[in-house]
Amino acid sequence: MYYWFLFYKDKVLLEKVDGEYGIPFGEQAPIAHERDFEIAFQEDIPARAASVEDETAVGDNYRWVGLRASWDYLPREWYKRAGKAFQLVHWDRNSRYCPACGRPLSFHTLISKNCDSCRQEYYPVITPAIIVLIRRGEEVLLVHARNFKGSFHGLVAGFLEVGETLEQCVCREVYEETGLRIRNLTYFGSQPWPYPSGLMVGFFADYDSGTIKLQDDELSAGSFFTKENLPELPQKLSIARRMIDWWLAGEQGDKPAF
Repeated sequence: MYYWFLFYKDKVLLEKVDGEYGIPFGEQAPIAHERDFEIAFQEDIPARAASVEDETAVGDNYRWVGLRASWDYLPREWYKRAGKAFQLVHWDRNSRYCPACGRPLSFHTLISKNCDSCRQEYYPVITPAIIVLIRRGEEVLLVHARNFKGSFHGLVAGFLEVGETLEQCVCREVYEETGLRIRNLTYFGSQPWPYPSGLMVGFFADYDSGTIKLQDDELSAGSFFTKENLPELPQKLSIARRMIDWWLAGEQGDKPAF
């Protein structure tokens, strides 16, 4: 018996049992698929994952849901498990052949593949990105990125470049996107971001100098806000929202965990 993490593009298949949606469970997957593989979780939950070629109709008690939207259907721990499964499915789908010699790859462990021809070993690629909450006295910098779906404002974020430390990346991204200099950089926490294979690393910082000059191709809006005049905020599933909520709470107590 397995939990079956099945994906069509960025949608996960959920099954409704006793009025609640969850990951399908059974001896066989509820829909046909080309190949599947075992997923390992720390809790020793029996699970397999696979991708399918079309959004197959499988009955009234099943539903295809976008991975992000599954936050509204699944308990938090199962949402996180679905994220891990999706990252591995995405990696498997895009690493069928050895980039060194072109021969087929095969699973060596649950999270690695080997090339039987040239003996190269490959692991899933994880793309690190930073996200930073910038304080200026009693205000916080919030921005609207052009790739945001919706009208909410979030935090400055960007991908780590080759040869950078995380701290250098934070300072560079802030200056590139807003024209501001920052100081007092401190680590907040991190969150796997399986869309499709990221890791968000959060920092707090203080405004140091400069006037906001938005990078036009990245941001459509940005300003400092007080707690009394906040715009629409990101959804609860994101580290951005956890960071904003902790700032709203006066940065007191334990940092909210993902």
